Amino acid sequence: GETSRKENAAAVLESVSGYAGEFVVTTAGPDLESVLAAKGAGAVEYSKQTQLPVLHMDIVGGTSNLALIENGKIRRTGCLNVGGRLLKFENGKVSYVSPVLQGLTDLRPGQYPAEDQVEAVAQLLTQGLEMAAGLRPKTELLDKLQTGEAATAWEPVENGCILSFSGGVADCIEKQAASDFGDIGPQLGQAIREGLLCRGAYRLGNETIRATVIGAGCHSAQLSGSTVFVRDVNLPLKNLPVAHFTRQEQDSTQLSGLIRQRLQILEGEKTVLALPGYEKPDYRNLQSLAHRILEGLQDRDVYICLEADMAKALGQCLCLAGGKRGYLCIDRVRLQEGSFLDIGAPIGPALPVVVKTLVLNNQ
Repeated sequence: GETSRKENAAAVLESVSGYAGEFVVTTAGPDLESVLAAKGAGAVEYSKQTQLPVLHMDIVGGTSNLALIENGKIRRTGCLNVGGRLLKFENGKVSYVSPVLQGLTDLRPGQYPAEDQVEAVAQLLTQGLEMAAGLRPKTELLDKLQTGEAATAWEPVENGCILSFSGGVADCIEKQAASDFGDIGPQLGQAIREGLLCRGAYRLGNETIRATVIGAGCHSAQLSGSTVFVRDVNLPLKNLPVAHFTRQEQDSTQLSGLIRQRLQILEGEKTVLALPGYEKPDYRNLQSLAHRILEGLQDRDVYICLEADMAKALGQCLCLAGGKRGYLCIDRVRLQEGSFLDIGAPIGPALPVVVKTLVLNNQ
């Protein structure tokens, strides 16, 4: 939202992420943030349990992150410039007007706003959300409220669905704000409550203001298995591209060639090879797999992620056969093609990992 647009956002991110490698930090773009909020608010699980389509709206300070969910699967995401901090007040005067509101209000910093002027802004922002949900005919207002950071522009939902809300503004939908937040959030929450969005079936998230944080912590962060193998690798590692291999490819005599092909496509010096592994590997399996992996990697460092619990055994075979280079072998983490992996410093015998997956809209 608004925070990521500040001129010092990149510098703050770099500073925080440099702390001793004890945790992994990244910025979530609007598409990923929509996914995390929908999961953290329980909207994905609700759709999965009820088999109902759900449109989740995470309405926060500067933006509203949207996720359309069908049968527990997120089908598309989007983001609108609708949020509680677009208009701020101090001592009764307007202290900030977001550039997003240009042409939508005559209010300027330093003015004492009339109550109906603030309500008019809240009504316009609410109408934008109603258009996104397909509850109001689309006008140029929806186009004006689209964010430039989202992968694609949001198109109104064509079929009816359950509406779900999270974010700070969601706390103001069913009750009056207990205190003055110095922004338009309370008025926006009430406009949503009194408008079209709440006339049909809707739900508030299990988490509202913490939805994205809960989604990031519970649905994107994992711990590897405890039998990891790490040698001559400096942690943390960030944004490692993933080359995924099926069981058939893993067992193929052509695995070395397939590895070289994927590395050429990904063009990353450090690439994670994601393999299913073996539930009950014998020494012959391990030696064969290690040999084919090393032949494919040639002189590169080794980064392996396994689904089966065999990282230490495979790591030792790789190290014995591969000579002096870096080795990282983790297990009990399932990856897919198109993912990126962040790996933090050890927590006891395990490694904290964050799996980041590109979210693509269905065409």
